[in-house]
Amino acid sequence: MRAPLSIIIPTLNAAASLPEALHALIEGLEADLLREVILSDGGSTDGTQPLGEEAGCLWVQGAAGRGGQLLRGAEAAQGEWLLFLHADTVLSAGWAAAVQAHINSGQGAGYFRLAFDAQGLAPRWVAGWANLRARLFGLPYGDQGLLISRELYDAVGGYADMPLMEDVAMARALRGRLRMLPVVARTSAARYQQAGWLRQGARNLWRLLRYLAGGDPARLRRGY
Repeated sequence: MRAPLSIIIPTLNAAASLPEALHALIEGLEADLLREVILSDGGSTDGTQPLGEEAGCLWVQGAAGRGGQLLRGAEAAQGEWLLFLHADTVLSAGWAAAVQAHINSGQGAGYFRLAFDAQGLAPRWVAGWANLRARLFGLPYGDQGLLISRELYDAVGGYADMPLMEDVAMARALRGRLRMLPVVARTSAARYQQAGWLRQGARNLWRLLRYLAGGDPARLRRGY
């Protein structure tokens, strides 16, 4: 029996962060869970492609834009289950067992508990709010990952080819069928550290509210 899981990672000049993210996936191979890792690239000009090829990843290329990249990656995937991850996200040890348990249960889609690769009150507060938002409102963001069966992915129409909020659109399509798995997804804090934790958090919330009110994702993408 072929391993059930395809992992799709959208990339764009991700050579600095990708090695750690890929290293964390090795336990999926050791558990006979991982069928393939697909890098869906948006036009990298750094060492992303040779790095991915050296690691044995499959390579899909097209226009930049996370929604479209996720869509193309899913179209190329052969697994019965799909796991979408960001290139700067590192899964905690034990993720393979948790993912296998979810697959065995067949209960909807799953996501992970967010944490940042930074210390202090602000990173804990922002991550805490994100995890609370996901639990209370069923709106995990893409940096929390998405584990979903191919059957359910196809049933809800897959990812939309949109420049921003593709993760929110997917979460809304999966409302009531998402649950948090006991795995930490540690992601880069670089954007928050550059803009400021409160400022970046406020910007993200404002974009979310504008999108939920009918805002155009293309306009929301400007200045992101």
